[in-house]
This record gives sequence, C-alpha cells and structure tokens, in this order.
Amino acid sequence: SAAGMLPAIAGLLLAVAAGVRGSAAGEQESPPGSRFVCTSLPLDATGSGCPLPPVPMQGGAQPPEEELKATVLQLRETVLQQKETIGSQREAIRELTGKLSRCESADGKAATGTWKKELGKGKDTMGDLPRDPAQVIDQLSRTMQTLKDRLESLEHQLRANVSYAALPSDLREMLQRRLGDLERQLLSKVAELEDEKSLLHNETSAHRQKTETALNALLERVSELEKGNSAFKSPDEFKVSLPLRTNYLYGKIKKTLPELYAFTVCLWLRSSASPGIGTPFSYAVPGQANEIVLIEWGNNPIELLINDKVAQLPLFISDGKWHHICITWTTRDGMWEAFQDGEKLGTGENLAPWHPIKPGGVLILGQEQDTVGGRFDATQAFVGEMSQFNIWDRVLKAEDIMNIANCSINMPGNIIPWVDNNVDVFGGATKWPVETCEERLLDL
Repeated sequence: SAAGMLPAIAGLLLAVAAGVRGSAAGEQESPPGSRFVCTSLPLDATGSGCPLPPVPMQGGAQPPEEELKATVLQLRETVLQQKETIGSQREAIRELTGKLSRCESADGKAATGTWKKELGKGKDTMGDLPRDPAQVIDQLSRTMQTLKDRLESLEHQLRANVSYAALPSDLREMLQRRLGDLERQLLSKVAELEDEKSLLHNETSAHRQKTETALNALLERVSELEKGNSAFKSPDEFKVSLPLRTNYLYGKIKKTLPELYAFTVCLWLRSSASPGIGTPFSYAVPGQANEIVLIEWGNNPIELLINDKVAQLPLFISDGKWHHICITWTTRDGMWEAFQDGEKLGTGENLAPWHPIKPGGVLILGQEQDTVGGRFDATQAFVGEMSQFNIWDRVLKAEDIMNIANCSINMPGNIIPWVDNNVDVFGGATKWPVETCEERLLDL
C-alpha cells in the first residue's frame, strides 16, 4: 500500500543522502596520498552499510491518519533538505564518480602498488582485478608478434597455395605454351644428343676398323719379314729357280710400274737351256702384251722389246754360269744400252722413241705374256735361276753398273727392289738362298 511504501522510500532516500554526505566528508578529511578501496554491498544489506537516521517520535500515540500526515510532512522537509544538499555537493559527486571510474578501470601506474597491497589483505574489490602494466605491455607485444607471425604465415600459404585453376585463362595459356616450348626444346636436345652418340659410335667403329686393318697389315708384314728372315739371311739374298720349260712355272712381282720415260733393269741369271734361255721377264699392260720384254727364243739372239718394237742385244749368257745383265733405255730418241758383267757390250737408238712406258701392268718372271698376266708359251719359258732383279726410273751411270756387277755396292731399285715379300712363285717355281755376290763372281 501507499502508506507502507512511504516509510521505505523515505528510508532509502535518507540512506542515499547519508552515504553521499559521508563520502563527501570522507573525501574532505582524507589525508594526502591516500587511496580508495571500493567495496561492493549486497542488495539485502541495507542496514549494514548506510543506517537510516531515526525518525523522531512526537508525543504519544497518535491516530494513523495524524501519524501519516506527520510523516509526509517530515519527508517533504527532508527531501527539500536533501535536494539542497545534493545541489551543493554535485562537485563531490563528480569527484567520487571519477574515483569510482579509477577503481573500475585500474588505470594509472601510481595506483598499482595500492591495488596489490589491498589484494594482499584479502579485501574484495569492485569488478576485475587490475594488472601490472609491464605485464600488459609484454602480453600485448607477444600478442602483436603472434598476430604478425600468423599474418606472414597466412601470406606465405596464400602464395604457396595459389591453385592453377584460379589463374586467369590468358596466364594459363601462356604457361601451357611456355611448357610446350620447353618440352620441345628438351626433346630436340635429347635427339641431338642421340645423333651425336650415334655419330660418335660410327666414328669410333670406323676408327677401330682402320686401326684393326693397319694392325693386320703390320702383322702380315712382320710375318713376311719373319718368314723371309727364317729362310734367308736378309730379304734380298734369295733366288728364284725355274728348272723346267713349262707354261706354268713362273714368278710374279707384286708391285707394278708407274709411267716411265726411262728405266734401267739389272739382274743376275744363270741358264744352260737350248735353244735359247727363254724369257727372263716380261711386262704387259692392257692393249699391249709386249710393253717390255727380254727374250732369247730358239736360235735368235737376245732381244729387247718395247711397245712391241725390237732391238737385238749382243749378250751371250747361255753357258750355265752366273752373269750380271743390265739394260738401259730412254724415250728420248729410243736410246738403249746393254751391259754384261759390268761392261757395256752394245748401244742403239730408235727403239720406241718418245713412247712412255704405260703404268698399271703385270710384271712376270720366267714367262712371256700374250695377254696381261697369262697365255704363257712353254717354248718361250725361261729355264734356270735368277736373282737381284731391280728396276730404276732412270738411266744408271756406267760406273754404278760396274760397281753393282763387281759387288762393290748394293743398290736396290727405287721402282722395283728385289725383296722376298715382293716376289711370289707359282707352278713349282721355288725360292732358295742365293750364293753370295763374291761366289757369283768366281763363277764367271
């Protein structure tokens, strides 16, 4: 009811006014440098905090109406007084409000020690407990660093995790073209390397084949030299023996002649065949079987044929003894010379003048050729032995021929030398060690 609520309202107002006055008085009486401790009050603790002032009782017992009127009047007076007090104490209220705000926010370094001191005493405070500003700053720094690290991590992940599908279509096409170009370049480089590898392999194979061919040739040469040295004291100390007059015993010179404008042919021979010793040697070329021929056939004297032209030589060698024979010729005027045992026995001219000896023919010992390398005639075969068959591409001087014949010098031919591995024998012809040059001289 209204009558019941009025005392309560009046008490509340008195309590508020008394608290305000007490606070103001406390503020005025507080010594310098003091601090406030804010204590929360429970809602039901109205009597413990700010006690209501006692209401004076007038007289004795009064009727309820009179009592109520007196109370109302008293309340009016009190309200007016409190209103005046509140108006005069607004400044104190503002200061209290500022101090209350300081209690709640816990700002300012000067109040920190007091808060910790009061907390140490176990007193309750209003709102959250204040914290050390150094800790706050440190925590804020750590928080800022954490946020910075997280931001950098997110940026890194963003750069690393950009999906290919999220790229613009133009960029994707450009990347595809670039990748295609790189792939083609790679394939081209691989193909070039394969080609170089194949070429290197082919060059290596060709070089290996050439090397093997050269080694085989050297081995054959060594074998021939070993064979010749095993049969004869030196490669030129042998003779070819043609004991029968047949068309199948002969020797063959492996080397051929170049084109010649002069030559000298020398050889040792021994024969007692009759009539005539036959053909000591013949050289045939395509189109001319009688390019160079030395022959004694039947009762005819020894003849020299050059390009099928004939010159008779004043030589006599069918006595069964060793004789040294040399024949020279030059294309200039067809001049020729014949030497026997170092002495010049004849000379002449107009034997195939101005005709060069053709190259590339076949040189046969002991047979006369009707075709290049064949069609031998037994009646023209040489019967006997021969050695030191040498050919030069010039006309030797008479003193050189004399020195060769009397064993003073050993001068192999510069075109055809007499060496074992340059002479092959066929049809039963044989090669034997030859008598020394001095022994052949004693046989004269």
